[in-house]
Amino acid sequence: MIELVLGGARSGKSRYAEQQAINSTKKVVYIATAEAGDAEMKARIQLHQQSRPQHWQTIEEPIQLAKIIDEYGQQELCLLVDCLTLWLSNILFDKTGKLQQPIFDSETEALFKVLSGFSGQLIMVSNELGLGVVAMDKMTRRFVDEAGLLNQQVASLSDRVVLLTAGLPQVLK
Repeated sequence: MIELVLGGARSGKSRYAEQQAINSTKKVVYIATAEAGDAEMKARIQLHQQSRPQHWQTIEEPIQLAKIIDEYGQQELCLLVDCLTLWLSNILFDKTGKLQQPIFDSETEALFKVLSGFSGQLIMVSNELGLGVVAMDKMTRRFVDEAGLLNQQVASLSDRVVLLTAGLPQVLK
């Protein structure tokens, strides 16, 4: 079963996804996509690490998400990906902000292919970015557009989609 957990910043989506993984009663493999580019992001990552059970296996993979899902997608495991939006940022732009179209194209295609044939348990967290104003700069508009398209495609491949607002889950699918 594939479950997509959407929400805004600090909506409770990670906490909800972690609880879903605990409820699965399976061994959990936590796939972290974030990279600590600065002190503030490092602190956010540490908070996430401290909030989840210590016995969970953690795999840090900022780019090759499909490869890891394919490799660990066994029936006896529950995979938790946190988060698709950070992964998207990693594959869409390099560290200088330059567009990486070939990497973006190949990695998103690989993800959709793996998801379309996935038969294990997978929980993916993603930010819902399209509820605010249109961004002023081209790079941010591109990112928000791609995030929306990514969420739509992943939602179509998911068995369950949940939107978190103020910590409250709303089942969309």
